[in-house]
Amino acid sequence: MGAEEILGAENELGQQIAVEIKSFISPSHVTEFHKAMGQYDNYRLALAELAQERRVLLAIHVKIWNSFFQRPFIQKVIQVKAISFIIFDSETETIEQWIKS
Repeated sequence: MGAEEILGAENELGQQIAVEIKSFISPSHVTEFHKAMGQYDNYRLALAELAQERRVLLAIHVKIWNSFFQRPFIQKVIQVKAISFIIFDSETETIEQWIKS
């Protein structure tokens, strides 16, 4: 869960996506969340400025998704910002869920 980077990829439908991998390894998940939201907004605006059709998704570990990201305020932010996610498990190296908003 230590890696953080942005990757360009194509999903199973052939759509261009940009995936921001977030680790949430610092002691403050709130600080990591604020940082992730700022980066998400910046990437989405930058891609729109470049007229790219690429969608931005945040990749979050399933343990963080099932705990921190289920808080009502966090869910409200996700809804308002219309954030899409890839929920992954680094131990099994699998994608557990795609969440498109």
